[in-house]
Amino acid sequence: MTELTESAFAAGQSAAETGRPGPAPRAALRFRFRGAEVALDRFSPRLTLLDWLREEAGAKGVKEGCAEGDCGACTVVLSRPKPGGGVDYKPVNACVMLLGQVDGAEVITVEDLAEGQTLHPVQQAMVDLHGSQCGFCTPGIVMSLFALYHSGEPATRTTVNDQLAGNLCRCTGYRPIVDAALEACTGAAQDGFAREEKARQAALAALKDGRDLFVGDEERFFAAPSSEASLAALYQRHPDATLVGGATDVGLWVTKGLRDLKKIIWLGRVAGLDRIEESAEALDFYAMAGLDAALEPLAALHPDLREIMRRFGSKQVRAAGTIGGNVANGSPIGDSPPALIALGATLELRRGEATRTLPLENFFIAYGKQDRRPGEYVRRVHVPKLKPNQHYRAYKVSKRFDEDISAVMAAYRFTLEGRRIAEARLAYGGMAATPKRASFAEAALIGASLDDRPSWKAALEAIGADFTPLTDMRATASYRTKVATNLLLKALTEIAGGAGTTRISELHAAE
Repeated sequence: MTELTESAFAAGQSAAETGRPGPAPRAALRFRFRGAEVALDRFSPRLTLLDWLREEAGAKGVKEGCAEGDCGACTVVLSRPKPGGGVDYKPVNACVMLLGQVDGAEVITVEDLAEGQTLHPVQQAMVDLHGSQCGFCTPGIVMSLFALYHSGEPATRTTVNDQLAGNLCRCTGYRPIVDAALEACTGAAQDGFAREEKARQAALAALKDGRDLFVGDEERFFAAPSSEASLAALYQRHPDATLVGGATDVGLWVTKGLRDLKKIIWLGRVAGLDRIEESAEALDFYAMAGLDAALEPLAALHPDLREIMRRFGSKQVRAAGTIGGNVANGSPIGDSPPALIALGATLELRRGEATRTLPLENFFIAYGKQDRRPGEYVRRVHVPKLKPNQHYRAYKVSKRFDEDISAVMAAYRFTLEGRRIAEARLAYGGMAATPKRASFAEAALIGASLDDRPSWKAALEAIGADFTPLTDMRATASYRTKVATNLLLKALTEIAGGAGTTRISELHAAE
């Protein structure tokens, strides 16, 4: 591929914001790997991190299992500087991460952990406690536990299970693996990475130059703008480009769909596009706000949102995925859109210098089609907080409890006047070609009393009129309709109070 000239990227941020020529975009991807800086000015935009590691770097410890981010055999760790100092270690699925997304990071694989002949504490615990049999999944498990080792989070059986939810082991059995984690992940990290943290942080900081990144030419490129002005200008010029947030979905277009994505614009370097802002009335999640970063702010809105986000994929998926990406891909089974629609969320989109807003539910037009104009991108999701007279519930039903796609996702917000329902917002995923509100059931609930269960009947029966779900490998149409109806009954029962236990005892959701 040829390097890009200054004019080809609309002269970057300075030109877009001031009208004066700005610095030329950087034409090489830069990251750290095994103690050295790597600079690549020629690579396919669709090249995955896994393929580069195995085929170019010879890192054969990184395995390809499912090639869709589910099994965890490909897990590696990306380290980046923390805003407040120190280094952040995140596990990611290399199979569905594009190589260009590691710009400015350090890539750590299982081969990098030992110091000479001395195994890393996580590796040694896996040996001592018999955490490996065939060993195919072991490198990914070790890397997930390496991230936990450096997280500072206390290692309990619950946190370890959550950390390993994205790592499947087919023959060892999880007990010895969990035991190894509990043995190794205690206290502050004391490995070579911890001892060299300041030098590592300085080396990573040196990679940050604030310039736009563009590798390729006008016909085929990987770009990573550094500002919203640059992003807007580039996307207007190339509306046929594929926008990438975390690539947890786009990565499958490459590995499973075998799409030849010629133009990719990654939003991960756009300054400020990952921020989360809070006011007394609302939360604002900008497009690149990570799923992991969004967990606590959403949990503060309602405990059910903590459980929904905790079960959102795996640690690897949440480390890479974004709120904006989960909305923009328009999946009918995405977990965040129904949860946010029920809260009354609105969406801000930008095209060039112009922005517009619309209710989140109106963004989804049909399967695979969203109300997004050529060159327009999702900029921000505005989420109102609950008022004192509003009650919220959200439930995810899936075949497998952890790291599974929803058969039905339901979220509800009820506005009460005393014990009567004055307004209801009922949103579902998995029930239609798009995330969708149950408008007939909403209308039937107006005026219903929490103390009069027969007054709920019309709304419960209306679910069948609101949706005509599909039958697929996850659930039959009749099952989905029954579950959707029962979840509404469950929410009303919980809010009415006085009922028995309605939750699995180990979960700490609901008011």
